[in-house]
Amino acid sequence: MTTCVFVQLRCKPGTTYKVAEEVVLREIHSELYSTSGDFDLMLKLYIPEGQDVGKYINDHLLDIGGIERSRTTLTFKAF
Repeated sequence: MTTCVFVQLRCKPGTTYKVAEEVVLREIHSELYSTSGDFDLMLKLYIPEGQDVGKYINDHLLDIGGIERSRTTLTFKAF
């Protein structure tokens, strides 16, 4: 079973479109949105079964140039 997470990204000024393009090219997300507020982008992704969530995000997403900060929200099947 995969783990669904939402990752918000704050980008360095002027880099949001470049970061979004790189996310799309990596094809690791399910959905990608531009957002207002403290973060510039929000993506939904599914972590493969058996993978460590933090390591997967670090290895597959956070090495993109222009990302200043991230916030990851884990989801749980409650109902």
